[in-house]
Amino acid sequence: MNIGVPAEVETRVALAPETVKKLIKKGHQVWIENGAGVKAGFPDEEYLKEGAKISDKSQALGAEIVVCVNRPKVENLLQIKPGSLLIALLEPHKKDGFLEKLSEVKIKAMAMELIPRTSRAQAMDALSSQANIAGYRAVIEAASVYGSFFPMMMTSAGSAKPAKVAILGVGVAGLQAISTAKRLGAQVEAYDIRPEVREQIISVGAKPIELDIGEEGSGQGGYAKELSEAAKLKQQQLLTEKLKKFDIIITTANIPGRKSPILLTSEAVKGMKPGSVVVDMAAANGGNCPLTEADKIVTKEGITFVGLTNYPTMMPNVASRFYGMNLYHLLNLLIDEKTAKLNLNVEDDIIAASLITRS
Repeated sequence: MNIGVPAEVETRVALAPETVKKLIKKGHQVWIENGAGVKAGFPDEEYLKEGAKISDKSQALGAEIVVCVNRPKVENLLQIKPGSLLIALLEPHKKDGFLEKLSEVKIKAMAMELIPRTSRAQAMDALSSQANIAGYRAVIEAASVYGSFFPMMMTSAGSAKPAKVAILGVGVAGLQAISTAKRLGAQVEAYDIRPEVREQIISVGAKPIELDIGEEGSGQGGYAKELSEAAKLKQQQLLTEKLKKFDIIITTANIPGRKSPILLTSEAVKGMKPGSVVVDMAAANGGNCPLTEADKIVTKEGITFVGLTNYPTMMPNVASRFYGMNLYHLLNLLIDEKTAKLNLNVEDDIIAASLITRS
C-alpha cells in the first residue's frame, strides 16, 4: 500500500522514522511531505535513510492511505483521491460539517478518538498515548509556575514543606499526573466520580478524595458519564471545602462530545492560598474551572491558572513516536498481509467503532 504523511500545522508528525522503517519492511511505500517531521526532530534525511520518499503535499495527500495527527483543512480534502482512506484525530463529535464533507468527496475515514478502550485495541489507542504525555507535562508546567518546591527541602537557610497536589479526574492523564507529582516529591490526593478508580489511585501512591454525591459516574468504554444536575451541585459544594488545603490542583475531567464539568468553582478558588496553581487540562473543552482561559497562563485572585490546551505538542518527538506506533498497529489490522490490500471489515469491533465514513 502507498501511505502518505502530510505536514501538520503543529509540531507533531503522524509517523516517526522508526515507524516508517517497520512499514517499509512490510512492503508498503511511504511518502513524507517535505519538512513534515522537522519540528518533531525528524529531518527529511532520517526518513530517506529508512526508505521513505520525500514528496510535496499533493503527493502525500494523493496516497491510498493518508495518515495525519489532526484533521486536514477542508481545502486539502480535495487533494485526497475518492475511495482513499484518511486516518487522523478527526474530532467526530464536532457539528461543523466536516464529516459531511468527507462523505461528499467520497473519502473513507477513521477517527483515532473512537478506537475502543479494550485490551485488544490498547496498542492503537492514540488518546491514551497522548494523554500519558499530557499528564506528565501538566505537572511539569505546574512545577514551573509554582513559587516553591514540590518535595520537602531542608537546607541551612531553612526548610520547605512538600507541595500538596490534588488531581481531579483520574483517567490516563490523571494517573500519569499522580505518578509524576509523586516522583517529584509532592503529597498527592486524587478524586474521580468512578468508584472503580479508587484502587488505581492507591496503586500509584496517592490518597483518594472521597465524596458522597449520591450517584457514581461510570460510563461506557472506561469513560466517565455526565452526572445529574443535583449530583454536580453536591460535588462542587463538597470539593469547595476539600480543595482549600492544596497548593496545586490539576483538573483533567472531560466527557467526550460534551462541555467539561465544573469541578473547581470560583468560590473554591477564593478559599485557596495566594500563590497556588491550577492547571486546567480541560481548558480546550470549556474548562473544569470558570476562571481558566484557554491557551493562556493568567493570575486571578492571587492564583495562577494554566489553560494550555495541547500538551503533546510541547513534546513532539515522543508524542509523534507514540502516535506513529498507534497507527502502525491499526494499519496491521486494516491491511491484509497476504494480498497487501485494504480490508475494512466492519464485523471487527475496532474498525466498526472508528470508521466514520465509508465513501
